Amino acid sequence: MSELFDAVDALVASRSSLPSAEERKRLRVAHGLTLDEVAAALKVRRATVSGWESAKKPTEPRGPEREAYARLLRQLAELYPADAVVPAQDTTAPATAAPGPTGSRTLPADLAPADADMTATEYARTSSAPDASAVAAASRPARTTRPSSTPSRRPGAKKGAPAVASAATPAAITDPRFENGPLAVVDVEDGQALAYCTGGLVLDVPAKSIPALVDWTLKEAKLGQPKLSGPGKDADPLLVLTEAALKRYGLPATLTEEERLAGRLPDSHKVIRQLARAEWKLTKRGFGPWARIYRPATGSERACVQLCIPSWNALDTRHWAEAGQLPPAELARVLGVYASRVMTPRGSTAVTGLELMTALHPPTRASEPDAKGKRHSEHNPGSLGKDPVDCAPCEAPDGHPLLKDLPRFHIRGPAEKLFEEAYDWARPMTDDECTLRHLVGIDVNMAFAAGANGLPVGLGAPTYVTNPVFDPKLPGSWLVDLSHVDLSRVKAGKEWVELDGTLLPNPFTPKGERPEGPAWYATPTVAYAVELGYEVHPVEAYVRYDNGRYLDGWYNRLRDAYLATMADLGVGADLAPADFLAAMDDYRSRDPELAIVVSAIKATVKGGLGKLRERPRGEGWRPGEPWRALSRPTWRPDIRAAVISRTRVNLHRKIVKHAAFTGQYPVAILSDCVVYAAGGTGPLDFLPYRDGKPLPGGFRLGINPGLVKHEGTQSVLWGEEVRERFNAPELNLARYIKDGTVTDVDNGE
Repeated sequence: MSELFDAVDALVASRSSLPSAEERKRLRVAHGLTLDEVAAALKVRRATVSGWESAKKPTEPRGPEREAYARLLRQLAELYPADAVVPAQDTTAPATAAPGPTGSRTLPADLAPADADMTATEYARTSSAPDASAVAAASRPARTTRPSSTPSRRPGAKKGAPAVASAATPAAITDPRFENGPLAVVDVEDGQALAYCTGGLVLDVPAKSIPALVDWTLKEAKLGQPKLSGPGKDADPLLVLTEAALKRYGLPATLTEEERLAGRLPDSHKVIRQLARAEWKLTKRGFGPWARIYRPATGSERACVQLCIPSWNALDTRHWAEAGQLPPAELARVLGVYASRVMTPRGSTAVTGLELMTALHPPTRASEPDAKGKRHSEHNPGSLGKDPVDCAPCEAPDGHPLLKDLPRFHIRGPAEKLFEEAYDWARPMTDDECTLRHLVGIDVNMAFAAGANGLPVGLGAPTYVTNPVFDPKLPGSWLVDLSHVDLSRVKAGKEWVELDGTLLPNPFTPKGERPEGPAWYATPTVAYAVELGYEVHPVEAYVRYDNGRYLDGWYNRLRDAYLATMADLGVGADLAPADFLAAMDDYRSRDPELAIVVSAIKATVKGGLGKLRERPRGEGWRPGEPWRALSRPTWRPDIRAAVISRTRVNLHRKIVKHAAFTGQYPVAILSDCVVYAAGGTGPLDFLPYRDGKPLPGGFRLGINPGLVKHEGTQSVLWGEEVRERFNAPELNLARYIKDGTVTDVDNGE
């Protein structure tokens, strides 16, 4: 009889009702769950869960998975009712900008912007310690109502028609607290301060001092951005001050040399005294290009405003091009697109890249209610936690406190130091290659982001082991001898292939040289040696048993931002090879402002990873002493090393596949750029496409991260002439392939 009852229960469970696909996605995102986490819990593939949430044609779970999925959704629905707004990173919003409030103006549609630093430690100082009430509030849905406020009206100001949103215009904010967008550019026209918001909205600003401006921003401007994950925090409003606004509020248009070196105004400046009198505080970075003004949080309520001052070099031209020189409306558009697709800038692109990791995986969350119904702060699974952990000695950069007992001027070799860096390799061209006419460079799109995708990384402290058995799924650093790997005979897939190993870079060193003995390597590098068909026998290791795919959400966010912006520039993800190359030709000129956003997104990837091993930045530091970055949970050189290792291995794998199939070998490699000698001027002249299909496992043209684009073409004669002129037979031509301009040549003398 019990078997019959079980069969009836299973039959009922197989018909459990489920909400719509949109509601399923809303509930998952509201709780900060990734597709991978749900898939792992239900023991299905990630694509299966994605199909259940598909807005176009959702699939339906079957059997026991359906009942488990229904149970998950029921519990989430209790936490996040449908009538409460729970903003999240992929919340769909209307495409038409909302009308501006009283006292506002709307720009023409062609000027309508898109939806849009400080370390994690400093950010934490703007909030009170995570007491039970604050954490509980963070776990609740955002409020749907807020006392309305009317922006100060300038005489004669009128509200124009709403700007029509384009693909590069931010969607309307669904959270009424932030209905005017994440940021505003404050300028002064005819003696009146104006705030240029995203969506073409312009607000009158009545404030005549910095303290009053901060008050107005928090009480009336309705600026900010919803949190990116369930247990996270809403983004603080960002104000960008033009030179005219600086003059109005008593700030210098530029910093003096002394102030520039200090990165801040002196504490004696009158504006800082005004803030102190009004009981506003500054973070340790002081009043600099990215000033953060706050009052200590009370409960879950934050009072914090970020300032960005372009004329103080807040927007580095290496990453933001000439954004700082744009008119207010155009600058609001550029920063707004970035904010909506990545996050509200928190400082440099590097700092924002690092803060994005924390925003997607906050260190703490609210616990379940205890016996008294109270919630407490607890570790958020999958995060790096709120406390820093020591790295392994081999992972520590020179000068780290762990190395303070080493003899002075001691130089650590490969057997003492983990040295996972990107490629910088070149070789002389062969006689056959010299008979070809062109050198063609191809560049891997978002290479380091692709290297982070799906990569298991350590979440906690390392564990030291001796004579370990290598596990390719276990993140860590391994002391192992890989000098026996012979590149002239390797496995490519399931088959052994013969190659000319002298024409290939070694995959285990950044300079492409064969290792001479035991050295420290990150897990992906050692795993690649096994993949090539060779046994490995580590002597020691520092492994991290507590690990996870921490960077997956970070990668997805930046990938989507990159692809969406490139699509706005006319470069889609589904173009045929020839069409893709044509679309990439001078794509920046189609919309120079969106091209700036693309540059900033790519800089966010590289800079964020670089911040994981940030070095001392002056401040009187001496070798052997700790520096400020070490106090961050996100100071993780092991994660940076693992990403770089995997990126380099991914590139070498493609090079091997290409060589095995075509007999062609690279002439030079610099980071994610590879140069080949070819008979024609473009990638299609040497990449083996057949019927529009690329070589499986080889290079493939396209805009997605991990695929390649055309970097540049020069003549073989140019390459030989440059090397001869500088007496550098192995000059890395990949460094100059883009435009042929040769600078900063180092021939070893």
